[in-house]
Amino acid sequence: MAETVSTAPLKHTPLHDLHRELGAKLVPFAGYEMPVQYPSGILAEHQHCRAQAALFDVSHMGQVTITGPDRAAALESLVPGDIAGLAANRTRYTMFTDDQAGILDDLMVTNAGERLFLVVNAACKAEDIAHLQHRIGNRVTIREHTDRALLALQGPKAAEVISRLGPETLAMKFMSFARASLGGIECWLTRSGYTGEDGFEISCPDDQAEKLARLLLAEPEVKPVGLGARDSLRLEAGLCLYGHDIDRTTTPIEADLGWAIGKRRREQGGYPGADIVRSELASGPKRKRVGLQPEGRAPAREQTPIVDAQGTALGSVTSGGYGPTAGKPIAMGYVPAASAKPGAAVNLVVRGKPLPASVVTLPFIAHRYYRG
Repeated sequence: MAETVSTAPLKHTPLHDLHRELGAKLVPFAGYEMPVQYPSGILAEHQHCRAQAALFDVSHMGQVTITGPDRAAALESLVPGDIAGLAANRTRYTMFTDDQAGILDDLMVTNAGERLFLVVNAACKAEDIAHLQHRIGNRVTIREHTDRALLALQGPKAAEVISRLGPETLAMKFMSFARASLGGIECWLTRSGYTGEDGFEISCPDDQAEKLARLLLAEPEVKPVGLGARDSLRLEAGLCLYGHDIDRTTTPIEADLGWAIGKRRREQGGYPGADIVRSELASGPKRKRVGLQPEGRAPAREQTPIVDAQGTALGSVTSGGYGPTAGKPIAMGYVPAASAKPGAAVNLVVRGKPLPASVVTLPFIAHRYYRG
């Protein structure tokens, strides 16, 4: 997991003092001082999330609401997702695109009744909010919620834990939204996450965040987990990390994110880069994001060259490492469409030595989202 480098003073989330109390190793990330791991270590934290329930502090993420009668149409002018068709109390994954269909950021959008609730990436939030204001600020009211924290509870025991604090949450399904009181704290919840496991992302007032975190950590199934395990968990689940697997040089179709573009938006367009996306949907992209399975035990890290049997460059690894649940090295990267078929043989150049690998279908471990 790459750390960001900046000369600006690092910001702290509302849980900063709790992280220190819990013995977290803190590192710079997206302008914040964030926990990369706790004393048990990344491997144990990863395994705990897969087996029990892991609590993540993701308060560095941007939380934004958009209000106004034109809010769905306005947002649709910037993203390829179907926002007008998003039912009340439902959440959808989408992307901001530019005129070349490059991805400016990926985000979650929730239809929270009288408003749209957006969660955007920490490293992009200032640019995202400026983009919203510049492009649709004359049509809607945009508010960044700097007074709210964001926690993620992930793992097969997450629902059981949450239901002890707010029984009404048991009725929620994957990618649904609810307002609920957890231990007397009014929260906004989506049943979603970034690990491939069942779980919840919980927005609460920042002055209540530590109380909520302590309530959750008091449950026997819950342990704190840092950004290190968050990265290995999402890689096993085949999920993109912005700035690594997707960015302005990748289109949604190259990134294998076409599933996030509904039929109406594919046909009607109306967002930046729509013609390019439509062309790639019809004819196929020139390159594709794929899963990569190295042979042996040596992991292939980000920027590892991908070559063919003759040594000709095909692309590079965008995310890679060891998959604790998969029990082997895993990676993702971009290769030409002709080399993207599962089973295709490639070589990964690790420390100057070409190591055999195969293209495989993502994800590396099955998703376990709760669909009811």
